Formats: sequence, C-alpha cells, structure tokens
Amino acid sequence: MSLLNGQTALVTGAGGGIGRGIALRLAEEGAAVAVHCRTAVEAAREVAGVIEDAGGRAVVLRAELTDEEECRRLVREAAEWGGGRLTALVNNAGVQPVQELAGMTAAEWRHVLDTNLGSVFACTQVAAALMRDTGGGSITHIASIEARQPAPLHSHYSTAKAAVVMHARAAAQEYGPHGIRVNTVSPGLIDRAGLAGAWPEGVERWRRAAPLGRLGSPRDIGDACVFLASPLASWVSGHDLVVDGGVSARPTW
Repeated sequence: MSLLNGQTALVTGAGGGIGRGIALRLAEEGAAVAVHCRTAVEAAREVAGVIEDAGGRAVVLRAELTDEEECRRLVREAAEWGGGRLTALVNNAGVQPVQELAGMTAAEWRHVLDTNLGSVFACTQVAAALMRDTGGGSITHIASIEARQPAPLHSHYSTAKAAVVMHARAAAQEYGPHGIRVNTVSPGLIDRAGLAGAWPEGVERWRRAAPLGRLGSPRDIGDACVFLASPLASWVSGHDLVVDGGVSARPTW
C-alpha cells in the first residue's frame, strides 16, 4: 500500500511504545519519517533502522520539547531533511505520571502541562507556518480517552489531554483556509511489555469492559494516524478519533 507516498512526516516521542507504532505505520505507507526522541536515542535509531531496512527513509532528531525554541528547531530540521517540505506532523510525545492532586506542587502540574500541551502548541505553530507555504498538510495530536473520562491520580494528565483536543479544534478553524487539517487521536489502554504483570487487575478490568475484548496496540494508533494523514481524510478536520476498542461506548451508570 502507498497511502502516504511522497510525504515527509515528523513523529515526536517516536523511540518506543505508541510513537514507534505510528512511525512504522507511516513509513509502511510510503512516508519519509523523522523520528524524534529526547533521551531514547538508541531506541529511536532502532526504529529508523527498521524503516530503512524495509526500504524507507528515516532520520533521528533529538530535542527537548519543554523548550519552545527546541520545538521550533526540531520542526525546521525535519522539514529541511524532507527537502524543504513537511506534510505531516504527529504530536505524540508526552508524560503520564501518577500523582495525587492534593499533594501536587505547581511545578509538577506545570511540567505535565508544558510537556503534553506546550510542545503541541509550539510544534504545531511552526509546522503550520511551513505547511501554509508549501501546499498544506496534516497535523495530528495524540490525546487520550482521559480527556473526557479522567482517571484517579491523573488530574494533570487528563487536563492536558482535554486541552490538546480543544487546541486541535481551534487550530482546525484557523489553519483550515491554508489547506492544513488538524485532528486528534484518543487512545484507550495500549498494551506494552510487562503491563499485564505490573497491573493485572487493571488489564483484566479493561478486557472485561471493552466490547472488542482486548487492549490496543501501537499499530492500532498508527493506523489511525495513517488515515488522518492520508487523502482518505481530506475532508476531516477538527475531529477527535477515539481508538479504544469500544470502551467509551460502555454505560457509565
């Protein structure tokens, strides 16, 4: 398949987990992929190596996304690597600490907001400026079903993800006239190595609650990002695509 042939994409936080799944799927569909990391350099290189071994193009770019200027540098470097053009940005990088709201400091609150929301603002702003001058493009933020259904001890994370969803809707209005589509993907519980052993009751509870009876995979989120970056979604903007196995459809009473 070749839904993204000719595209250049940047995926933030692409060294592992969901970011890895997104980067690999974009590459499988023909995109050249800039693989961003902060400290997980070897993991990012491994992702880029898989892409290159399959005949694709990839580059590893490092940046600290709590720094606005680093965000801007990252996006510009990805575009330069892509021959002066960036057609797809996936804002995936983020943190998800577990902490009681009552004991949280303002600095701890700001860290999660700055990482999960501030980088979305900065990367999107510079990417949209580049896309506006080169024929448009697609920007996808990775949000969460916790944007609508907060979990205990995740107040800062849920708040940030709710803001990410609203940022995409607002950005879709302002950037749409320039041919730029902005959407979000909201994953449910995504499987990872060791999760079932570390949190068996939570995994089992999820499986019982999900109509499709399983956890998600990074590839599931990658599929959603491929769709939103592709011509198949040419009239989709300002949308939050929930990818959660149907959990959100479950009655809450």
